[in-house]
Amino acid sequence: MRQPPMNRIAPDAIKAWRITAVIGEAILWLITIALFVLANIYNFSYWFGGAVAILSGVTTLVTVFLLPVLRWRRWRYEVFDQEIYIQHGILIVSQTIVPMIRVQHVDTKQGPILKKYDLASLEISTAATTHEIPALLEENASDLRDRISALARVDEDDV
Repeated sequence: MRQPPMNRIAPDAIKAWRITAVIGEAILWLITIALFVLANIYNFSYWFGGAVAILSGVTTLVTVFLLPVLRWRRWRYEVFDQEIYIQHGILIVSQTIVPMIRVQHVDTKQGPILKKYDLASLEISTAATTHEIPALLEENASDLRDRISALARVDEDDV
């Protein structure tokens, strides 16, 4: 069995993922508040709103505080001359090997939350699918994009 890849994504990925989770959870909390308001207006029982509030609290704890740390611990990658080795997952750990000869193009992308922490995601496209290495330092993502592009070009010339 292969050793796990050595390189980790940036530690600030945890902060970026937490902000993204807070935005998603805010929608759930707005629905919870709306249920309480509707229960008050129409004199319904508060038990349904209370159940949704408990569910919202649990999902907030899990998605904001637990999952980003676990995701960061599992995300690893390594770029070799002939392949890219990616490992990710929390309960089910996925180990993917992308041969350089299959790489069609490499992109970096950066949304507003990643930009705040000087992070960027690297997308590696093959004919079958797209693989992503999320939340790399912006300069590392750019260097890695150029390196993979050069290695993919060399492999195509060898074929």
